[in-house]
Amino acid sequence: MNWTTILTEEARRNCILQSDEIVRTYNLSDRSVRDALRRYQRKGLVERVSTKLYINHLNQQFSPRDLVNILRPDSYISLESALVDKGITNQSPATLTCVTPAYPQSFRSNSADIIYRKISPSLFWGYEEKPTRYNRYFIAEPEKALLDWIYLSRQEGLPTPLDELQLNFLSIAKLRRYANRFPRTVQETLKDLLVERAFPAAAASPPAHKEP
Repeated sequence: MNWTTILTEEARRNCILQSDEIVRTYNLSDRSVRDALRRYQRKGLVERVSTKLYINHLNQQFSPRDLVNILRPDSYISLESALVDKGITNQSPATLTCVTPAYPQSFRSNSADIIYRKISPSLFWGYEEKPTRYNRYFIAEPEKALLDWIYLSRQEGLPTPLDELQLNFLSIAKLRRYANRFPRTVQETLKDLLVERAFPAAAASPPAHKEP
């Protein structure tokens, strides 16, 4: 079995290798495929991401987004990673941030750093499908990504740096409509943010001093 030929052939179809598919396609045993991929990982031709899932480095078109919905079908890119796509924040995270109604999990390799944060199943909506060259992934609408960010930050007691956001790239009407489906604490945070942006001078001014 010429594994260089197999990897080259697979690279024409996808940048991702799934060992189960190789077993079925080439009628091989699990063990032989596992051992071969381990050997080629040492040579730098493939990179293990998780059990039975590898990046094929003979294909130069890989993006971490190729992995998002292969690793976790019930997930979508959100939070900072979705906001930076639309220019709403310029703070590009090193980690690709996603949300899922299932358990939280992280996947880290040399070529990909993806974290899945848990969100309530009732809030698993507001995303769209996008293509990569070989696969597809789901990503939040920018308004939903912002609300997800506020929601999870409050849930986890983390700061949400909202002062540098470019709200002009968002639909305020959609933000308000979507916020109605979130807990009241998120609605209040959004309300304060919108008031602050609408009346920045009033928000920055100290309280008026009353003469005795």
